[in-house]
Amino acid sequence: MWWAQRRLRYNIGLVVAGLLAFAAYVAVVDRGISKGTMPGAEITLFTTAFQGFGYLLMMAIANLCYNLGPWSESIIRPTDIETYRRVAYWLGFWFSVLLPFAIPALVAWSYIIHRGTTPMPEP
Repeated sequence: MWWAQRRLRYNIGLVVAGLLAFAAYVAVVDRGISKGTMPGAEITLFTTAFQGFGYLLMMAIANLCYNLGPWSESIIRPTDIETYRRVAYWLGFWFSVLLPFAIPALVAWSYIIHRGTTPMPEP
């Protein structure tokens, strides 16, 4: 019951993180396009819908992983169950919320690394 009561908060965190990570991704890609280091990149309705669908799939997987909390609790059987639950929940929550930012961070890193290269000529 403890874990079930916190699932909504967990999912709200995932939705907010997904929206913010997508905004960061758009900003990084837009910057790369404007600087000419990402000439093949584009953000269209199709790519946005595709990424949105992919993120919904990842949210479903994250919710499956959420079950690791109660499962690990039943395996480990901690003596201080309240502390264990709080620590396990917050570790899982922050890992899940920060993970979507890996994509814009990797794209930004790629943009920074390849910033000095000559852009591809236009056909």
